Amino acid sequence: MFSTHALYGTKLSPEQNKIFGHSNKSGFFHKHLNIKKNQSHTENLMSWCNNGRISSKDRIQCKALQLQTSPTFLKGDKFQLQDVIEAQQFDRDTLSAIFEVAREMETIEKKSHGSQLLNGYLMATLFYEPSTRTRLSFESAMKRLGGEVLTTENAREFSSAAKGETLEDSIRTVEGYSDIIVMRHFESGAARRAAMTANIPVINAGDGPGQHPTQALLDVYTIEREIGKLDGIKVGLVGDLANGRTVRSLAYLLAKYNDVKIYFVSPEVVKMKEDIKEYLTLNGVEWEESKDLKEVASKCDVVYQTRIQKERFGERSDIYEEARGKYIIDTDVLGVMQKHAIVMHPLPRLDEITVDVDGDPRAAYFRQAKNGLYIRMALLKLLLVGW
Repeated sequence: MFSTHALYGTKLSPEQNKIFGHSNKSGFFHKHLNIKKNQSHTENLMSWCNNGRISSKDRIQCKALQLQTSPTFLKGDKFQLQDVIEAQQFDRDTLSAIFEVAREMETIEKKSHGSQLLNGYLMATLFYEPSTRTRLSFESAMKRLGGEVLTTENAREFSSAAKGETLEDSIRTVEGYSDIIVMRHFESGAARRAAMTANIPVINAGDGPGQHPTQALLDVYTIEREIGKLDGIKVGLVGDLANGRTVRSLAYLLAKYNDVKIYFVSPEVVKMKEDIKEYLTLNGVEWEESKDLKEVASKCDVVYQTRIQKERFGERSDIYEEARGKYIIDTDVLGVMQKHAIVMHPLPRLDEITVDVDGDPRAAYFRQAKNGLYIRMALLKLLLVGW
């Protein structure tokens, strides 16, 4: 977060203005930052927002800015979620609320031809990277709730970004056509920049090797539905842990629960990064690194496999070849897994789960993908019309 103290006197720097979007609305920061402060701090923050001035001693550390919310609400209150940017912004109460609405959405999808809840709303999907499941599930979610969709599938090549337009300008333009923006981008941190620019809700549908919070939400929802609990579980994260935004976001969410243990299984060149390990340690989550997939699989309630992401290696094809094919879930791995355990995968898969695993009831990855529809329906409802 950033600090606001009593002294004022220095205008925002160009870099700060770029990140904060040049908004002159007094409530601009309240869209993005749900800060629990006392009244005097709130008044100071509002004064700072209105004047656009801070002290030279207390310059904002923009690059360390974190979009964190800890909403408290009762049914009937307006839901406090404003954007979906990163997994850290959710607490257990918020997660429970989202999952409750997701179960309602599951009923709507299964027992009717949809709903008109979002009739009259427009969602823009702005995807700078390829996507099948995420983009289509968001679009399906919007349409099943009666809304409409404006879409661009390859914005990196077929939008004004190819002409050199900044992300901020693109967002300011698109928000004029829509009520909510769902964005996938190739740069880590791009979703945060978009959220700080837009005055409508922004959902991060994946930002490079950064995060994929809606995938993590559907993953945790799937675990709860399949295993029946979230406290006290053991989860093995397997594959490309260095570049995998899904496993990063999932680790953040799992840290919200009690007595969770996480095993990291990956080739040496794509080990989980230190920031996630430090976060888990600080939040009292036990974790362990292992090279033995079978041993880990025999202990876990969830084995979460990921593919080695060739697109993240650039020209270093030698590192990609060194990493790929090291850990594969096949019937031998299934043979050591507990009967209640499940295999998950964010998809798409290549050869890291063999097709003969698909017929086993513990193969949950296609059910997992379907759960993405319900979670995204829930998020659209909550962001656009509230609880």
